[in-house]
Amino acid sequence: MPCWCEPRMCPGIRRRVPAFGVQALQQCTWVPPPCRIPIFCIRGPRISRFRRFLLRGDVPISREWSERGLKHFVKWHIAPELLDYRRYLPLFFDGLCEAQFPYSALARHGVGDLLAAGTERQILRTVPMLILPMREALNTRNPDIIIATLRALQQLLRVGPSIGLALVPYYRQLLPVLNLYKHWTVNIGGYIDFQGGRRLGDVINATLELLEQCGGPDAYLNIKYMVPTYESYVHNR
Repeated sequence: MPCWCEPRMCPGIRRRVPAFGVQALQQCTWVPPPCRIPIFCIRGPRISRFRRFLLRGDVPISREWSERGLKHFVKWHIAPELLDYRRYLPLFFDGLCEAQFPYSALARHGVGDLLAAGTERQILRTVPMLILPMREALNTRNPDIIIATLRALQQLLRVGPSIGLALVPYYRQLLPVLNLYKHWTVNIGGYIDFQGGRRLGDVINATLELLEQCGGPDAYLNIKYMVPTYESYVHNR
């Protein structure tokens, strides 16, 4: 960018000055552009409590092997319905932030089995303890981890009608990341999308619709407050 001062008076070297100041109006100066915010960058991995407990043998789950290789992958040493849900369900949800195999697969299979085997009353008491693990998993900005966490949230909402009502006060902790990635969809026109329903934007939209359906009359207002571009699924279908 050429300098706008007189050629005879120009030193040929422009000084770097801060923006929004008097120096920015002086001759032979330049203002650096603002720094880029890495809002979509994947956060560094962390060692979860689930991995620590699994390595020291405090979690009754392991990989099942056979002579010909991997058989059913997951083996429960104690039936899931016999476990203390207030202790183990938040622990398995904490493992959703894992990106390394086999810890990530064991945590996701364990969450699915516990939610399928537990009763609504058992799981309802653990809802406040599941918010922090889900928020930490969503804040990793890893699309694979976000999709796995949203799948677990969808299964949690389908356990019973009281679960959706109990989650409404925690929308402010769960929905900010969903607002960032809501428009990560692909428009392919009239062609067939063989990955339909498995993309990050599609999973987020399906989760928001399920939150509105299961959250009662106040769910839409709370979702709209955190995700302004969301349109009501209940009133517009």
